[in-house]
Amino acid sequence: MFFKSKKGLDFTRKKRKVNHKAVRKVVIWTMEIAFVILLAFSVVFFFGKRVGVVGKAMETDLNIDDQILVNKFIYKVTKPKKDDVIVFKPNGNKKSQFYLRRVIATPGDTVQIKNGMIYVNDKMLQENRKVESIENPGLANKKIKLKKDEYFVLGDNRNNSEDSRYSSVGNVKAKHIEGKAWLRVVPMKKIGFVK
Repeated sequence: MFFKSKKGLDFTRKKRKVNHKAVRKVVIWTMEIAFVILLAFSVVFFFGKRVGVVGKAMETDLNIDDQILVNKFIYKVTKPKKDDVIVFKPNGNKKSQFYLRRVIATPGDTVQIKNGMIYVNDKMLQENRKVESIENPGLANKKIKLKKDEYFVLGDNRNNSEDSRYSSVGNVKAKHIEGKAWLRVVPMKKIGFVK
């Protein structure tokens, strides 16, 4: 004996009411996530290079094992200025570690170190920080004229720095500059912008 269902099969769907508030929240939430991802990608792309300070050349501002974020974007729209701390590989040596040094002179300038003092374009350099008198002028014991794409750099710890005074570094070419030292992120107690 077979029983027939009184209702039978029903293939029609009932219309459900759309909760517009919930849809709007989901759309806004999705857009916020997309914005955060885009912002994070931009920060990593432009400032994402992280380098460690090696050696004592930049003491006392930057110390061994400090971790620095590099602004790779800034020198695509402008050029390094005097007093910037730049990040570069000496002579473009890809196998070398990154160096952080302060720009003392820019393209077209003349540099010389006499009696422990730095002269840029025949004028004694006035600095905003306390630095020692330079014991070894190296290549800068004679006047150095910078070409249109060269920068003369020194470490802040002048008597313990491998910099433009030595042929192993020399004048830094613009194409070898990775970017500007931007933000110290390690150690946590010293987080802040690089001066």
